[in-house]
Amino acid sequence: MAINGIVLVGGKGLRLRRDKALEVVDDKSLLERVVSTLNLFQGDIIIVTAQEQSLTHSIDYPKLRIVADAYPGKGALGGIYTGLMASGSLHNIVVACDMPFLSHDLLNYMVQLAPGYDVVVPRLGKMLEPLHAVYSRNCLTAIESLLKQNSLSITMLFSLVKARYVGVEEIDRFDPRHLSFFNINTEADLKRARELIREESQ
Repeated sequence: MAINGIVLVGGKGLRLRRDKALEVVDDKSLLERVVSTLNLFQGDIIIVTAQEQSLTHSIDYPKLRIVADAYPGKGALGGIYTGLMASGSLHNIVVACDMPFLSHDLLNYMVQLAPGYDVVVPRLGKMLEPLHAVYSRNCLTAIESLLKQNSLSITMLFSLVKARYVGVEEIDRFDPRHLSFFNINTEADLKRARELIREESQ
């Protein structure tokens, strides 16, 4: 089943002090690693960025598009809105650009759950993973309402739409180490990601 992917690149990367999306891990940028996983779903890949950046110079994927954030300064919720508006797919995988260990199997499981729901999102205890989720375009009206109120909490959206939470037991079937949710914010995170990749290759 072809499904579009939306990659949020608009974060400022303040703790890393440079553009996270282009940071290289194992000969690929973080953005390339994310795109290579989403590529397996055979849909369009929409990159939402808050600024003009040369992001596609080394990414060979014909269905890739870059769109500017329609709600700059409104955080990830504005980026999700922008991506959904640009997508022609009812359901869309939404991820951050700095997640080097996305599991195709886990994402595919979430896609299979999506019909009948507006959002499918992992839940680890009390923690939600809203930037590793499947969103329907049916969320657009609720998101726009929140943005106009300057209410930028993605979890607030989940109370306004039909959400399916993916529990730990389900996640563990596909990603028992929960590396799907590992993201890069600091130099220490980068170092750890490179260590994990070396472990995988041994």
